[in-house]
Amino acid sequence: MNMTQILSKEFNIKESYVSNIITLIDEGNTIPFIARYRKEMTGACDDQIIRKLSERFNYLRNLEKRKDEIKASVTEQGKMTEELEQQIDACETLARLEDIYRPYKQKRRTKATVAKEKGLEPLSDAIMAQDGADIAALAEQFIDPEKEVNSIDEAISGAKDIIAERMSDDATLRDVLRNFMKKTAMLSSASDCEEEGVYSTYYEYTEPVSKIPSHRILAVNRGEKEGVLKVSVDVDEQSCIAKIENMFINGTGSAQKLMREAAEDAFKRLIYPSLEREIRSDLTEKASASAISIFGLNLKALLMQPPIKGKTVLGLDPAYRTGCKIAVVDKTGKLLDWTVIYPTPPQNKIEEAKAKLKVLISKYNVDVISIGNGTASKESEIFVAELIREIDRKVEYMVVNEAGASVYSASKLGAAEFPDHDVAVRSAVSIARRLQDPLAELVKIEPKSIGVGQYQHDMPPKELDEALCGVVEASVNAVGVDVNTASSSLLSYVAGLSAATAKNVVAYREENGEFTARTQLKKVAKLGPKAYEQCAGFLRIPGAKNVLDNTAVHPESYEAADILLSHFGYSKKDVENGALSELESKIKAEGEAKVAEICGIGVPTLHDIVSEIVKPGRDLRDDLPAPMLRSDVMDMSDLKPGMEMKGTVRNVIDFGVFVDIGVHQDGLVHISQITDKYIKHPSEVLKVGDVVTVWVLAVDEARKRISLTMKKDNA
Repeated sequence: MNMTQILSKEFNIKESYVSNIITLIDEGNTIPFIARYRKEMTGACDDQIIRKLSERFNYLRNLEKRKDEIKASVTEQGKMTEELEQQIDACETLARLEDIYRPYKQKRRTKATVAKEKGLEPLSDAIMAQDGADIAALAEQFIDPEKEVNSIDEAISGAKDIIAERMSDDATLRDVLRNFMKKTAMLSSASDCEEEGVYSTYYEYTEPVSKIPSHRILAVNRGEKEGVLKVSVDVDEQSCIAKIENMFINGTGSAQKLMREAAEDAFKRLIYPSLEREIRSDLTEKASASAISIFGLNLKALLMQPPIKGKTVLGLDPAYRTGCKIAVVDKTGKLLDWTVIYPTPPQNKIEEAKAKLKVLISKYNVDVISIGNGTASKESEIFVAELIREIDRKVEYMVVNEAGASVYSASKLGAAEFPDHDVAVRSAVSIARRLQDPLAELVKIEPKSIGVGQYQHDMPPKELDEALCGVVEASVNAVGVDVNTASSSLLSYVAGLSAATAKNVVAYREENGEFTARTQLKKVAKLGPKAYEQCAGFLRIPGAKNVLDNTAVHPESYEAADILLSHFGYSKKDVENGALSELESKIKAEGEAKVAEICGIGVPTLHDIVSEIVKPGRDLRDDLPAPMLRSDVMDMSDLKPGMEMKGTVRNVIDFGVFVDIGVHQDGLVHISQITDKYIKHPSEVLKVGDVVTVWVLAVDEARKRISLTMKKDNA
């Protein structure tokens, strides 16, 4: 198997680029580093493509390893043939490979192995020969009370068990039946429950295996796990048995009848249960992969939301009985003050709470109030809207996703950051900081605890963690990190840095003062040359002596950047002063390829250097639409069909998007109501954080459901 050729064809990438990517990964380079700083070697593949290619390469590598293991096992049994070896080598999937290995696999004790122990294999061979022999007469020869074969019927029954297992182990047959079931089978669920419930949609439910969407697979699985649903894969048994007969029956007489009986037994007892499990497993695997992918897209959009810079924020962690926890943080996220107020039931001390917040808002010049979206969020939002109407200063608010805030507040990191404060204060600080810089704050929380997915608790933990950590890593490295302010949590996601070296960076900073040059990173304990190569370009040093240290230009390209500037009569001072507005036009006039050659780099690297030095220290998130801040709140009862609203996308799922329109309860825009053109998934046109215009379709206050549309003509 030529893996490079396979990957080249699958990903539509030149073989040389595929080979380079594999080599770079094997050499220990990180995916963010490869994607950003080795574009000439990879054909400028982005990090997602490289990550997927890496995963696929690992699958193929494991496939080759498994082939070698199977060859060794079959050879050891003395059963390897040239034809079998060719079949093994030709396998393109693990499923097909295991089908071929099935007859040679060490099995637990089965009916067939028992029959073989009784010496009935020659009789099974005779039946399968279907040459017109008198089977009863043959079977009589195998009667042996010492082997517990007491009659002709018992001998034939044992022989049929052997035949059924042979049929079941036939790789070609299993492939035929697998494909047939995948195309024609139905996934069905039923329940004895008569009461309306979460799974009532699936009490009498059937849908083709080939068409069932991911979210319904996961819903059915969860209903089965909770004991509410009974789930099965239904298939046309007679058609399946006929396929077995067509493959194995070619004779007449008594042998044919016995072969038919063996075929029915093979399907019902051995093949169907096995393939049903396999199909259910495949469906779950695909649904999980889809859900993880959507979770990743939502997480990335949430992490990459533009920060609200230069604002003093009051974080409000809503609650009922225990009161709302308040934390005021300055423009850098430093905790200034904290308190507890009781504007919600059962205390309802609204005026007292307003008085406390008015003092804090005035004292610290609060600009924005960040409200967690958990318990008592609606009451807190109404309270804040009333408060804002009563003060002269311009203050706005936003409801933020507080998922994982409690996880952070009770973590070792939360305790280390605020050792003198309890979990409630830490949680309020987290809610405030999420508005100031979502990325810097959310990296402190385990990715799967950030609730922007579907059924994340049902996902395979290892795959979910790997995918989400990849998303966080990609986001952190895309934005870049200020090495002098970043927490160890944020630094740990920088390419080349581990949790240990991230802590060492912080320790060095605390002991020696702020970094003034990237080269100082080489002095950090256990941060060796390879780690420095990987991380340096992603770490920023605002105010550094060398302005390039505050850009994504890698130190290895500093010389090229100097040549570029000098060639066109610029200096580092011009970079600092933002005086390179004509640089791009000058490069185009001379020719990009020629300029790149003069600088000793490729054109992709030239593009990257230019984009960085034209706007040093830029934050790519600043180019995105700003978060939607509010100053007033509505109630569901205020909504009327046809009403036009502005809202923020809070979650993107398989069947639509949930939009916050300022009434506490998010409304659903079904996939059919998003756009007039056909889309397979809402993520094709929307992402978390998008500000959209919607129209109210229907309001169900009893069930707390709001239906929205993005098609004005449907309103």
